[in-house]
Order: sequence, then C-alpha cells, then structure tokens
Amino acid sequence: MSVLPVYIFDTRDYGKSKSGFDKTGPYCASFLIESVSNLRKNLQSRGSDLVVRIGRPETVLGELVKAVGADAMYVHKEVAYDEVRDEGRVESVLKDEGVEVKYYWGSTLYHIDDLPFGLEEMPANYGGFREKVKGVKVRKVIEVVDQLRGLPGRGDVERGEVPSLGDLGLNLTATMNQAKASGNACLVGGETEALERLTKFASECKSKPAKDGSNDSSIYGANFSCKISPWLAMGCVSPRSMFEELKKSASSFQMQNQTPDLRKLCLMGFVIDEKSKCRTISAASNRKDGGDTGMNWLIFITKKYSTAKQNNPAPVTACASAAV
Repeated sequence: MSVLPVYIFDTRDYGKSKSGFDKTGPYCASFLIESVSNLRKNLQSRGSDLVVRIGRPETVLGELVKAVGADAMYVHKEVAYDEVRDEGRVESVLKDEGVEVKYYWGSTLYHIDDLPFGLEEMPANYGGFREKVKGVKVRKVIEVVDQLRGLPGRGDVERGEVPSLGDLGLNLTATMNQAKASGNACLVGGETEALERLTKFASECKSKPAKDGSNDSSIYGANFSCKISPWLAMGCVSPRSMFEELKKSASSFQMQNQTPDLRKLCLMGFVIDEKSKCRTISAASNRKDGGDTGMNWLIFITKKYSTAKQNNPAPVTACASAAV
C-alpha cells in the first residue's frame, strides 16, 4: 500500500481580514513555508515525498483522491471552529467519492480518550487539570520508520512546488530582508530545528541542578524555557514527542537525586503574576535597539482575573504552549 502525503496552503488563510489586517503575516507564513520544506526533505530521506498545493482543501483533495484512486484519508482531528468546518467540507466531498476519512488525535500531551473526566468537566486552570490527571500515563509515540514506499504510481501526480511569500500574496519586510542577508534569522521552521532545540533544552536542564535539593522546575527561574511553542503550534513536533525527548534526560537528573516533573518541564516558562490583571507573554527578542527580528509576531495576551491593577505589565519570555 502506498501513501500520498499532502500539504495544502488554504487560500482562505491568506489575504486581508474584514478589519484590514493580514490573516497570516509574513513572519508566520515564512515559518510555515520553512516547516513544509523541511517536512518534504525528511520524507524524501525516507523514500517518499510531499505533494504541495495552493487552494481549497475540499477541492484539491477531491481531485487527488480521484487521480490516485485513494481508499481512505488519514488526518489529525482538530477542535477549533474554522478547522472543524473545513473538515466537514472535505468529508462531504470525499464521501461522494466513496473515500473514508479517518481521524487521529495527536495534538495534546494526554490522549482525549485517556482523560479521567468528560470534556464538560474540564478544569478551568492548569493547577486543577494537573491534579485531575495525576497517575494518567502519557501514551508512547509511534516510532518513525526508516523507509517508506514511494508515491503511488497511478495518476502521475505532480509533487508541486513549495510556494514563496509572493505566491501567497505577501512580501518580505525590511527587517526580514536584512536578517536574511546577514544569515541571522531568529526562527527557522521545521521538525529538524525543533528537535535540535529540544536537545539543547534537555542539556540546559542537566546543567542546572537544584541548589537546595528541590525537584521543582521553578528552580530554573522565570525565564528558563524550551521556547518550543512555535514548532508545537505548527505541528512540527507534538507534545508527546517532546515529552519523550525530555524523558531521555531523566536519568541524568536521577543521578543527581532529582526526579523532575517532565509534564511541568513541557510547560516551563509560564509565568504568572498574581497581582497582574493583564499578562503579556512574548517571545520578543532581546535586541537593545528594540528592533523587530522576527520574534515579535509571537505575542499572546491573556487576562488574569484579579482585583489588583497594574498599568504597564512587562512582557516576559515564555513557552506559549503553557498559555493554552
């Protein structure tokens, strides 16, 4: 059986919103393009390839399943409104072609079927959630195979080219041009870069033993973070694969009589100011001139319910996945 890996740049995700803003900005789009290029390279190294298209998923996938005579489509299950709506459109088209859509859950640390409570009973905060899932095991990741079969011969499907920013209706900013020319791009998309950052993060964990024998991850300081959230959000790595990578460093901690909570390490960097009504979590760069180096698009604002007020809450570097 052959598999046809496909990535589609949905045209609905680009252009201007009703408010006049870019639906997807140049920094995010550039990161996505790099991630897709890296995915293609990794698939090619295993004997397969990646078909890339620009268009609407329901139209593109309808054409591809006809061309190759597909029996089923495998995809990660989404939960947000727009994504679920798109899944419905695709499922409707493929149903007419007699193609089954099979969904898999893979975007969270704990599998949805393993939660000890119903979704309607989901705790409202991380502390409550952590207490509820104590004792619940994190499912192991599926091992990556070394070799895949090539693309299906039927249909003679062209693999397509990974688009440029211009193909998506976007342009490089002056800062992006400068960073590209100097080779100092701050964020590089793709699984390869994500795994390298995880390895570096694990190494930093080993080099920062607790001073007082505590096994609390807070010993590493407020700004100690894996900074992996862009790759998690883009799907370059999953929370479970991140968990597995961090487990590999656990033996070093145990040799130092420490047993770190790896679940907390996955969310490290989430800084809570109990006195702040509004908290800004930003991965902005530390450039002294305040210039935009490509990190400033990673800004997340959340509200902290408190009676205390703070006029100018300062941004802090954090792992944005913890804000979810």
